[in-house]
Amino acid sequence: MNFKRNSVALGVAALAAIAAPLAMAQDSGWYAGANVGRSAATIDDTRISAGLLGQGLGTASIDDRDHNTGYKLFGGYQFGRNLGLEAGYFDLGHFGYTAHTVPPGTLDGDMKLRGLNLDLVGTLPLGERLSVLGRVGVTSARASDSFSATGAAHVPYSSANPSERATNWKAGIGLAYNFTPALAMRLEAERYRVNDAVGNRGHVDMMSVGLVYRFGGASPAPRAAAPAPAYIAAAAPPPVVVAPAPPPPPAPAPVAPMRISLSADALFEFDKSTLKPAGRQELDKLASDLRGIRYDSIQVIGHTDRIGSHDYNMKLSTRRAQTVGDYLVQSGVPVAKIAAKGVDGAQPVTKPGDCKGNKVTPALIACLQPDRRVDVEVTGTK
Repeated sequence: MNFKRNSVALGVAALAAIAAPLAMAQDSGWYAGANVGRSAATIDDTRISAGLLGQGLGTASIDDRDHNTGYKLFGGYQFGRNLGLEAGYFDLGHFGYTAHTVPPGTLDGDMKLRGLNLDLVGTLPLGERLSVLGRVGVTSARASDSFSATGAAHVPYSSANPSERATNWKAGIGLAYNFTPALAMRLEAERYRVNDAVGNRGHVDMMSVGLVYRFGGASPAPRAAAPAPAYIAAAAPPPVVVAPAPPPPPAPAPVAPMRISLSADALFEFDKSTLKPAGRQELDKLASDLRGIRYDSIQVIGHTDRIGSHDYNMKLSTRRAQTVGDYLVQSGVPVAKIAAKGVDGAQPVTKPGDCKGNKVTPALIACLQPDRRVDVEVTGTK
């Protein structure tokens, strides 16, 4: 069985565009998934005919079996929003041909392809849910061939069942759509460079669709609903002698507007919106300090530093503000009095020129630490 030698480095250009400097992201972590789809091999009929002619046989026709069903199982680790490393097992399916010879006879060739792969996967987000994927990798694939002949078609390998394991490259491009932070769908086109077991080289293309599950990608907890008031009907009281009304109590003293600034690094891991144990202790202390105040309003404002894109920082600062607001509600703050929002890095504490440079380094991250915060603004009476 033979394959055409022309092969295109599919996906390399896409990966080059994606492999820009890495951005820190919340979606780092382990994942696993599976794809299934249509695989196609290009069978070199001209070379098959030439091989038969070398054995003194003409070729009347060749029936190709060049399409089949393939699948892959994979797992990987996402290092940030742009780069991941993925390993897996693939089965590209079963391909073959039947050559009809002159004098009359047939030669049947079949090949199965299975193996392991290790890929570098680049991701370029196009929005909150849709991303472009590009991949390059190496494979270790086993080709299992079998041949049989009838009539005049008795070539040297006509009753052989050879197999061969070889290392080659693969490449691909695709799209990913996130249904939830934990579940996504992929549509991919991949090219596998392959060797068969009788010394020929070629490629197999697979178009597939699949699902990916990200471990630890749970959706944020919903806001607690305000408790419904309970009404109790009371019987009419008996007539009483009305005593002079006591003087009214003094009016509640207004509380000067307060702003409490909490360090985001103390509340959350870097680029995360899930509270650390130390962050919960900070918010417990804040909730205790706020007891006894009759709230007019509580505004929770999330801030990030200037590292990263505007859209990503807006989402991160908003999630952090909502997390703090939800925790204060659970600690007894009335849900109707609280509002949470994110403002990106538009209101930095650091002054222009304090933290120089745009390259993401540990020194720049440490310098911009005061900008990563959550402000809690309280107005009310006591």
